[in-house]
Amino acid sequence: MKKGIHPENYRLVAFKDMSNDHMFITRSCANTKDTIVHEGVEYPLIKVEISNTSHPFYTGKMKLVDTAGRVDRFLNRYKNIKK
Repeated sequence: MKKGIHPENYRLVAFKDMSNDHMFITRSCANTKDTIVHEGVEYPLIKVEISNTSHPFYTGKMKLVDTAGRVDRFLNRYKNIKK
């Protein structure tokens, strides 16, 4: 790795898919306050909603991800609009 081209906080970070608890470790410079211990090593933790193990494109299963009722709010807002 070349010296001086990466940020100071470029380190190993654990990304955890909250929909199925899949976790993977890669390098990142994203800021986080949470940590997790994996195989005896503590890593900064970044929680994600969708990863390759839960995304419909990779799994072949269609799954509606509706956080905080966004779809329902959209349908209620636009149900009375006439074309």
